[in-house]
Amino acid sequence: MEKRPALSAEMVHEFVANAHGDLQRVQELLAQEPALLNAAWDWGGGDWETALGAASHMGRRDIALYLLKHGARIDIFAAAMLGQVEIVQTLLQAFPGMVQEKGPHGISLLDHAKAGGEEAALVLTFLQSLSQ
Repeated sequence: MEKRPALSAEMVHEFVANAHGDLQRVQELLAQEPALLNAAWDWGGGDWETALGAASHMGRRDIALYLLKHGARIDIFAAAMLGQVEIVQTLLQAFPGMVQEKGPHGISLLDHAKAGGEEAALVLTFLQSLSQ
């Protein structure tokens, strides 16, 4: 395995920050440095966030799908926002405690589903049924 230098902290920060809402800039940065795809930024206190995590809690389906198309590692939070109810159900069947886990910035799984809007309605209904 080839040892590559660490990514620039500034570039990682810019990539993750722009993934909250600027698809064009995300595309430009990823074209410039493909290794950014799964890079994570620590906002402080261990609040780690990837570009996919940023897009997910903001409900930016376009950015999330772009990142996944390029090989980003999906997680339960992205799956919830994207309305992937089967993935969410399977993960929660295997690891029920994940329903209480928080994503970047302490945002809940339920809030990720809410951010997904109409496309995530089945996930939202499923998650709400677990709290009844």
